Amino acid sequence: MKYVYDTFDTPFGDFSIVLDENGAVTANAFGGIATLKKWNPRLKAERHPAAFREARGQMLAYFEGSLREFTVRVAPEGTAFQRGVWSALRRIPYGKTRSYGEIAAAVDNPNASRAIGAACGANPICIIVPCHRVIGADGSMTGFAYGETLKRRLLEHEGVAV
Repeated sequence: MKYVYDTFDTPFGDFSIVLDENGAVTANAFGGIATLKKWNPRLKAERHPAAFREARGQMLAYFEGSLREFTVRVAPEGTAFQRGVWSALRRIPYGKTRSYGEIAAAVDNPNASRAIGAACGANPICIIVPCHRVIGADGSMTGFAYGETLKRRLLEHEGVAV
């Protein structure tokens, strides 16, 4: 499969997106393509900014505060369980949070809080699949690949009191 990527500046730093040959987002990350390759060393992608008008436009609109729901197609690679968790994460509304336990209940596996955390940690498509909206049951800022500070900034950006 052929992948293309683009990296662009946002108010939260450089952001990279990878699209598959069908134009679906398969991965994204804060930082350049090197960050994405840390997550997936086998990733072979060519830079192709022209293919990214829709995905880049939606990401920039989110970072500017004018977009609350993404419509770009996504195609994250993962296990059936992970894809189910990521689907549940996409149902968390902008400006809201859910606990790991609430996500576990949403995927009909109420004892799977730790597995939910692992699936969030393996999420290849941050922001669009909003793992930053998942917090500890006590409201703590737990587990985000880009650190607690960025997680807080993203939640504050969405109007969540943290």
